[in-house]
Amino acid sequence: MHPRLPALALGPVDLVVADLARSAAYYRDAIGLRVLAEVDGRAQLGVAGAPLVRLVEEAGAAPAGGEVGLFHLALLVPERADLARWARHAATARVPLEGASDHVVSEAVYLRDPDGHGIEIYADRPRDVWEGRVDQLMTTLALDVPDLLALADPAEPYDGLPVGTTMGHVHLQVADVPATIAWYRDVLGLDLVATYGPQAAFLSAAGYHHHIGANTWRSAGAATAGAGTARLARAELRIPAADLDATLARIDAAGGAVVREDGAALVRDPSGVPLALVAAA
Repeated sequence: MHPRLPALALGPVDLVVADLARSAAYYRDAIGLRVLAEVDGRAQLGVAGAPLVRLVEEAGAAPAGGEVGLFHLALLVPERADLARWARHAATARVPLEGASDHVVSEAVYLRDPDGHGIEIYADRPRDVWEGRVDQLMTTLALDVPDLLALADPAEPYDGLPVGTTMGHVHLQVADVPATIAWYRDVLGLDLVATYGPQAAFLSAAGYHHHIGANTWRSAGAATAGAGTARLARAELRIPAADLDATLARIDAAGGAVVREDGAALVRDPSGVPLALVAAA
């Protein structure tokens, strides 16, 4: 029996970008986040004062590609109608999209920021539809876009992502899926809820369909992106305070380095993905 975290939440995702002004404008105007702070080559964007994305400028950084790191960050809106309003905004503003999918557990729209970082904006289906059956139900179907857009009033001005939007999950590009499963399940304490063959895995706490996704579709055997490339600087995992010390002890016992910095424990998963573990409020 592996250790089990009773809960997990995702905090802000930190991204290295080539042009801070360009990226901040994109996350404000296309995605619908508010700029909360901007100083010294860094910006925080979020909803209702809570940061969700933090940008760090490395001027001229090359676009993100097939390196280990971020596949996409996933912003979870509270209701399907909120996803509809965002989708209508995207259509009206001609925001370029990469796809739109019905995963049965959720409905999602996909796009990329100016540096190639993947973004998902999604709404969950009711939990009683999928809880306990994620491995049987989660799939990828075409999203019924007309049905979704019918929920949004075309005359209603778009005012950004709504209060209650959170970082629902992060999907990672990793070097090796079995090693990733072993670490997030047997060391961190998440449950493995679904796999797509040997190339992708989905893990969560407390029965959610996934807090962490991982795949090797572009990154099998790859290394983490280095300086000079747009990349994931870190993803924040919020662990119940009563479980944090034991979690860090397991990471240490497994040979992982733990660096304490500004109230966070900085660690890397087996592929080198940078994570910040913090005590949940």
